[in-house]
Amino acid sequence: MRKLGVSVYPGHSDIDDILAYLQLAAGYGFSRVFTCLLSVGNHEQTLADFRRAVGRARELGMEVFADVDLSVFEKLDLKPDHLDFFKELGLTGIRLDGGFSGREEAAMSFNPQGLLVELNISIENRYLENIAAYQPKLEQLIGCHNFYPHRYTGLSVEHFLKTTKRYKALGLRTAAFVNSKAARTGPWPVEEGLCTLELHRDWDITSAAKWLWATDLIDDVMIANAFASEQELQALSEIDPYLLTLDCQLAEGISGLERQIVLEEPHQVRGDRSDYVLRSSQSRITHRKDYFEPHDALPIDRGDILIDNSLYTKYAGELQLALLPMKNFGKTNVVGRVLEHDLPLLDWFKSWQKFQFREKKEQ
Repeated sequence: MRKLGVSVYPGHSDIDDILAYLQLAAGYGFSRVFTCLLSVGNHEQTLADFRRAVGRARELGMEVFADVDLSVFEKLDLKPDHLDFFKELGLTGIRLDGGFSGREEAAMSFNPQGLLVELNISIENRYLENIAAYQPKLEQLIGCHNFYPHRYTGLSVEHFLKTTKRYKALGLRTAAFVNSKAARTGPWPVEEGLCTLELHRDWDITSAAKWLWATDLIDDVMIANAFASEQELQALSEIDPYLLTLDCQLAEGISGLERQIVLEEPHQVRGDRSDYVLRSSQSRITHRKDYFEPHDALPIDRGDILIDNSLYTKYAGELQLALLPMKNFGKTNVVGRVLEHDLPLLDWFKSWQKFQFREKKEQ
């Protein structure tokens, strides 16, 4: 089951603001929390706030994962084979930002406390394969990417795909981070947006989340910085992570029937793919007796939403989504357009992909 999550940083935000944020996020269906022990240290008040935040999140039914590395184990005088401290904090699991040799991680997956061990997906090495060689308890391992507060340091698409595919090949649950434009707080002083992929740094938060889910490589989408706005939380909560939704603007000349086809009827890409269009053919069958008057037969550009008019005889009523610029010979109505922020999602469509449109005014 794909999930949404938020991040909170005790010691960097007032604890009452953190608790209120967790309550708000849980109300919108967010069920994961990321937090960071790397920047907490052993300061007594910060640890107390950390415990309160974790406790409240767990009361709200949320999973909580804390970022740790070797320095945390050293500062708190902990051993990788004794994880009672993390269990006593109330954590669901720990995320190893920096790992051990592989043998320790495999052993940690058998921890009697039942903690999940979250591995860092973002690093390109043989780390995962090394852990797997030591025969871990795979159901106790999950993966989560890094986020990058420094502009231009986020992952490339190529790197993201390469590293994440290794985790999915083993059937591991995965997570990645998106950036809230309203938030300003992370675990470190530098914060130029927090996200996993550099591509997403300035994106609309919903488009970044939809992009991650569209890859079929990411299960859980986390907001990296705090505090996201309620508007952002609500917008993310309204996304179906299994049904690719494209924000669009409809043409002024669209008919009532065409509007119904675009916004209300189910769409699925045909199994025979074209370079030029994604075809959703069911509407031409459903409405084979209806008349589609020619209008807005404009030159076609990538992202245009098309419905063939009755001059195309047997194709009349078929919905298409343009992938490339094309000539329009008067037999195709341009009934709308995918908004700019969702155009990159067109790269992820597959044969038999189910999708839908949501009308939204471009900002």
